[in-house]
Amino acid sequence: MRKALNALYDGAAAVAALFLFGLLVMVLLSITGRQFSFYVPGTDAYAGYLMAASGFLALAHTLKRGEHIRVTLILSALSGRWKKGMEVWALAFASVLSTLFAFYCCRLSWQSRMFNDISTGSDATPLWIPQIGMAVGTVILAIAFVDELVLEIRGRRVVQGSDEPLRNE
Repeated sequence: MRKALNALYDGAAAVAALFLFGLLVMVLLSITGRQFSFYVPGTDAYAGYLMAASGFLALAHTLKRGEHIRVTLILSALSGRWKKGMEVWALAFASVLSTLFAFYCCRLSWQSRMFNDISTGSDATPLWIPQIGMAVGTVILAIAFVDELVLEIRGRRVVQGSDEPLRNE
């Protein structure tokens, strides 16, 4: 199960990287178009869709690598049972919130499909298509939070702290 979950997180991150590359292509196409006097309709909208999808698909991978911002002021003052209890509470709360977020993102995408909602830009893209990236990313994030909660309860969670603050001057 651990291998499957890690593959899910890594796969979502790989797809996010592909979308970032697509974003680069859209920006370069737009810049090139301005330089050589041609216009490709929808490049701005597609760049936005790709950026949103890459951000949402990378959330779970970022969480599992310990790169999300955490306020540890209270946790650093606690120890033993109290610290574990606060970690479990925070992860349970985050699991509930991320599950609700995933539910409503999926619902938004479904409703956009049912109502045939299209973008107001010149591309006239059906909005459910770019919203899929957001919905899938939030579902994977919810899975990652539940995974972290289960690992914390079982005592197998490894908190990967970033040493980034130590390099700031």
